Amino acid sequence: MGRWEPDAAGRLREAAMALYTEQGYDGTTVAQIADRAGVTARTFFRHFADKREVLFAGSEELQHRMVAALAAAPPAAGPMDAIATGLLAGTDLFSGRRDYARRRQAVIAANPELREREFIKMAALATALTDALRDRGVAVGIAALAAETGVAVFRVAFDRWVTAPEDPDLSEITRATITDLAGLTT
Repeated sequence: MGRWEPDAAGRLREAAMALYTEQGYDGTTVAQIADRAGVTARTFFRHFADKREVLFAGSEELQHRMVAALAAAPPAAGPMDAIATGLLAGTDLFSGRRDYARRRQAVIAANPELREREFIKMAALATALTDALRDRGVAVGIAALAAETGVAVFRVAFDRWVTAPEDPDLSEITRATITDLAGLTT
């Protein structure tokens, strides 16, 4: 593949995932990823800070979409309804990406360093959702509880989605998981 071809970031993500699957995360170097994608290591570092970030590249967009949707929820929506609006707004980012998501989760599950990074990204999402609820006038304790609960719902829904034997829609699974949560409190 020529170095001038478009979507270097996408090619780098796919090359990294293939190499992580073939030879393991620890056994893969940035140089190998760049070579497989047909770019230089310098190009790699224009797109990603390190080889871990290849797996977390969409986290900022996910957070942005969820926070924006939460902020745009109807003013009368309670904290959990606003969180649900935010969670559902993020699900479309995964449309058509289930195979990639499955491979990504397998790589993360096999590596403590990546599990820690995932935890950090989810904590940042919870903080952003908490702040968005606070901007809506929700008390800090309630905002934090709702946001942390929302992140737990997202994680459970995502896990259900990537492990389901059929090919379900992530938004449907997220709605079902929100319903499951509501059932826990009755």
